[in-house]
Amino acid sequence: MKRILLFLVAVFLMGIGYAAYENRNAGKIGQQNQDSPVTLKMAKAKSEVRISDVPLILQKPELDRGCEVTSLAMLLQYAGVEVDKMELAEKVKKDRTPYRNDNGTYYYGNPNDGFVGDIYTFNKMGYGVYHGPIAELAEEYLPGKIRDISGGSFEEAVLKPLSDGKPVWIIINAKYQKLPESEFRTWNTPSGQVQITWTEHSVVVTGYDEDYVYFNDPLGVAKKAERTGFEAAWVQMGAQAITYK
Repeated sequence: MKRILLFLVAVFLMGIGYAAYENRNAGKIGQQNQDSPVTLKMAKAKSEVRISDVPLILQKPELDRGCEVTSLAMLLQYAGVEVDKMELAEKVKKDRTPYRNDNGTYYYGNPNDGFVGDIYTFNKMGYGVYHGPIAELAEEYLPGKIRDISGGSFEEAVLKPLSDGKPVWIIINAKYQKLPESEFRTWNTPSGQVQITWTEHSVVVTGYDEDYVYFNDPLGVAKKAERTGFEAAWVQMGAQAITYK
């Protein structure tokens, strides 16, 4: 009889333990089901990023060719720096090599060395400037914090900084898609040959999703472009990108 009672007590205790185990696991499963929408939302945020409060500054009427410094002004102002496009236009490094066309062989400045030509008006010859002088100028306002990530992949240089909440200054073309070779010409400059296109442009990228890239255009013409073509155009222009830490 004693053995039977002990056996029944053991069975009873095992039943209680199993019920508690089931309740505890049920609670965990319920918790996972409650959390799953949050997990999905986080995944979506990483693949769909928009930074909505980057200031939109227009380059005209003061700067016919000032897209690069105007885009830099947007980036710096978002980072908390009080600076305007006109100050940056005055301070950006210049390459003052004169333009010359010698029977179809072109000689001019190098945008990798400084702003080429006149930044203020189309009434005078000019072109633009690339990432090196822009990063150097930006460093004056955010010393030790500027990241010139030119030459990296589109994901590393553009998408990842955006996912961290940092807009990205880039060089692109005004059509936001890859150009045919006929759109380019070669200049001979004091520091070597460089390929240029008259549709060269600069914007601040502010977001992306699976289909589009979103940006602040200093010409005020576009707000988004198809992502595949945009990336191809960016690569074609040398994969130039600047942001900050």
